[in-house]
Amino acid sequence: MPQPNLFDLSGKTVAVTGASSGLGAAFSRALAAAGANVVLAARRRPQLEEVAASIDAAGGTSLVQECDVTDEAALAALVQAAVDRFGGLDVMVANAGVVPEGAASPEMMPGALFAESVNVNLVGTYQTATAAARHMLRHGGGSIVLVASVAGLAGHFNIPAGYAASKAATIHLAKYLALHWADRGVRVNAIGPGWFPSEMTDQVLAVEPFRRRIEEQTPMGRVGDPQELLGTLLLLASDAGSYISGQTIMVDGGMSASIGASPYPAELFELHSQVMPHGLGDRLMSAG
Repeated sequence: MPQPNLFDLSGKTVAVTGASSGLGAAFSRALAAAGANVVLAARRRPQLEEVAASIDAAGGTSLVQECDVTDEAALAALVQAAVDRFGGLDVMVANAGVVPEGAASPEMMPGALFAESVNVNLVGTYQTATAAARHMLRHGGGSIVLVASVAGLAGHFNIPAGYAASKAATIHLAKYLALHWADRGVRVNAIGPGWFPSEMTDQVLAVEPFRRRIEEQTPMGRVGDPQELLGTLLLLASDAGSYISGQTIMVDGGMSASIGASPYPAELFELHSQVMPHGLGDRLMSAG
């Protein structure tokens, strides 16, 4: 007797925040290819329309919904749009994120930039998860997938403080929400990407000394391909992951398998100073 495809999402409805480009667009296309109705959410409608057109052209089903994850009313409207169009919401992928700090040194970075990063990457992720959960808890359960990062596991010289702190908190948030909602059928997990090409990382990866350091810190010796995240996404979104909750799966080429930070060369610190305005990339040093 043939076994069911546990990764099949046919008849399910999935919402993806940050779906206008990069990993969010790749996630959306993969979920649609697995059979899901996909609600594409982000602030930039023209880019969302382009992603939707590519999904529809491939035979998938999509809906565009403008949404700012820092706005709870907009998130409630996102969930309602999924319900109105497709009858419910089975999976939420909380992918929206920003890196407003750039390459700022922690001693030079204003608190406002730190707060902006936390507001989108952590508060926005929390609000996305709770907006979805309020529907799922009343309607038999679902799966929520947060997007964390290898940056949330330890200190990194080339990762700004606000972003790293928000991703560390996201890893904990997956555990906390999973604990509270498991008895009512809602699973919460996170994906922890390493370095992948995206709007967020393209400027860093384009600078050869930065890219070389990243590749040297990654046991596989290379940056990831967004397609290499999709198996983990489908595992957590589908019935294949029905007994997985509260976990963060790192997809990082083995970067998190090592312990300790390798020395950061003066050349890269100097690049920070060059690319960051108003001295935000400078390091304060003793005059002695």
